[in-house]
Amino acid sequence: MNSCSTGDDHAIDTEKPIVDISYGQGFPKACERLERGKTYTFRAQLSDNDALASYSLDIHHNFDHHTHDDQGAQCELDAVKSAINPMILMENRPVEGGPRSFEIEISVAIPLDVDPGDYHCAFSVTDRNGWQGRTSVDIKIH
Repeated sequence: MNSCSTGDDHAIDTEKPIVDISYGQGFPKACERLERGKTYTFRAQLSDNDALASYSLDIHHNFDHHTHDDQGAQCELDAVKSAINPMILMENRPVEGGPRSFEIEISVAIPLDVDPGDYHCAFSVTDRNGWQGRTSVDIKIH
């Protein structure tokens, strides 16, 4: 009778990667006010116990006051309204070389003609084993 052994040479990864915007350079912080027509550098620190694979930045309106399960502090919201020309941004990028830590730096121009109001900024990270971590914050565009 034969048996198989997985050995200890490669343990199964069960840890989600982490997205952190709470450090000094992290941006935006919860309730940050961004001005139309300006450009900002969005920053977040990513980390994983094994290897990072990719990340994304998602900015979308919150005119209907929805929430996300990974959202931190909630900010004072404007009245519910319908979107006419909302800002929508989705950036997906690989993390080359599979490091354990990496800082996101994405330059984002806020168009002059987008609807002002409440928005969500969501960062997401995926490690090479498929685990995902994320965080979202309320921001305002004015």
